[in-house]
Amino acid sequence: MSEHFRYHRKKRVLIFLIILLISGIISTAITAAFAFAGDLGMKIAQGLSSIMLFIVPPIVYYRVTRTRHPMESLGFRDIAKPWYLYIIIGVVLMFISLPVTNQLTRWNEAMDFGGFFPQLEEYIKQLEEMAATVTEKMLKVDTFGGLLLNLLVIALIPAVGEELTFRGVLQQGLVRRMKSPHLAIILSAAIFSFIHFQFYGFLPRMFLGILLGYMFYITRSLWTSITMHFVNNGTAVVLYYLNNKGIIEIDPETFGSSQYFWFTAISLLVTAALIYWCWWKVENDAKKFDD
Repeated sequence: MSEHFRYHRKKRVLIFLIILLISGIISTAITAAFAFAGDLGMKIAQGLSSIMLFIVPPIVYYRVTRTRHPMESLGFRDIAKPWYLYIIIGVVLMFISLPVTNQLTRWNEAMDFGGFFPQLEEYIKQLEEMAATVTEKMLKVDTFGGLLLNLLVIALIPAVGEELTFRGVLQQGLVRRMKSPHLAIILSAAIFSFIHFQFYGFLPRMFLGILLGYMFYITRSLWTSITMHFVNNGTAVVLYYLNNKGIIEIDPETFGSSQYFWFTAISLLVTAALIYWCWWKVENDAKKFDD
């Protein structure tokens, strides 16, 4: 076992679960404290809860279990040069892949249990409707201050927290334990999607997790995936704001979708090609450096 790790693997898992449990209790207490504080209180509670659930545990965990450079080990590393190229490609991927994301959303929403589990299906639909109602309420702003608050609570904090947890901790842990990084990326993306507990959004969210996972793995930096995640969430926030102001009439839910399958196929091919090119370039640059 490398001295880079302070504890044995089983102890590290236990430590992370204890940290997560304590953070979860604090997060629940925060939510309860702001339960009757109105819309602003709901957003403050959402932001603080996200920080306690997704930002604090990974940072505390890595500082406790790593002997050297805990934040760098977590994923806060310099992006491979030229760093701006990978950031630009990552942002472009968020828009280029929209037709694929929307197609997956349509397929996911069309799924049913074939009448085998009617009570479970009804329960899932109720949860989806509740989540959609809360999200719509949070996004229904038409002031610049409301926009900035939403960008913080809905876009920035989740982008940082979820990347720390699912890419920094989970994906890196799976990559170390599994022979195939591809399998590790896909599995961590599936867990990332599942943990949101929204069945009818599972496929598009998993696809997003795969994109974020590959770009994090390729560049070895959370700065890449955090930027991409923020752009993804922030685009929805801005579109809703502009829609609420009456500046645009675009439906944020279908933004970037296409009724033509060939357009979606091209979107998927370009997305895959950009990821492959980034992977090839990083490895090729590394070989040149070694030579």
